[in-house]
Amino acid sequence: MFGRPPAETDMQRHFGVSPPSVHQMIVTLERNGLIRRQAGAARSIEILVPPENLPILSWLCIKPSKSL
Repeated sequence: MFGRPPAETDMQRHFGVSPPSVHQMIVTLERNGLIRRQAGAARSIEILVPPENLPILSWLCIKPSKSL
């Protein structure tokens, strides 16, 4: 949305959850092959699933963005 992935603290505030909860969500998404992160690089989340395969994005009519 802003041209770069959100920081974990941004996600924590947005979802109203604890820092460990956000971290666990990210780790789970990565383990399931839905995202990829670059070790040692902040805000390096890359979404590996095509937007059309994400139901909520299809429902909201969100267009694919350039790679972050």
